Amino acid sequence: MPFDFKKEYKEYYMPPKTPTIVTVPPMRYIAVRGQGDPNVEDGEYQRAIGILYGIAFTIKMSKKGDRQIEGYYDYVVPPLEGFWWQEGMTGVDYAHKEGFRWISLIRLPDFVTKDDFDWAVEEASRKKGGDFSAAEYMSYDEGLCVQCMHIGPYDDEPATVELMHKYMMDRGYELDITDSRYHHEIYLSDARRTAPDKLKTVIRHPIR
Repeated sequence: MPFDFKKEYKEYYMPPKTPTIVTVPPMRYIAVRGQGDPNVEDGEYQRAIGILYGIAFTIKMSKKGDRQIEGYYDYVVPPLEGFWWQEGMTGVDYAHKEGFRWISLIRLPDFVTKDDFDWAVEEASRKKGGDFSAAEYMSYDEGLCVQCMHIGPYDDEPATVELMHKYMMDRGYELDITDSRYHHEIYLSDARRTAPDKLKTVIRHPIR
């Protein structure tokens, strides 16, 4: 059976629908940075998603090609994630999506080195005939956070965020969103195929 990060690390990918405190270990990602409304058809965000998945599946399917990555094991490509912020404010204003800045991410298995990543960028560009150079090999140590499973439309997230903040403050924590610690979302549903009221999204905020 392929290794499934969601099932093996449920504390990070399948939190309950009530807030919890979690310490997230360092992880490596494929990352693409950008800005603007993610809902714009064929916009910057949509192009970033294509880059992420192109590289993610190039690495996953490397077992069938000439590149034999040391330590490789079969796995399910982890879910899409995103760090979100807007200049001059803490958190995000869902009414002004055009002001979003974001880093879109897909987690990498630990066996993927920078050399393997660089190969995958070149291989994806060669095989798919596109430009995948916007992708970065990113290490991130998220640390202490409050998180919660949000069920429903993305625009309804503020109510879940409010519950998270009340939970952390009641336990003596403070919000610690900075220019290097972000509002974090993990998308467990495909928005193209899932009714808005059934979307599952992990929301995570850094605290101290």
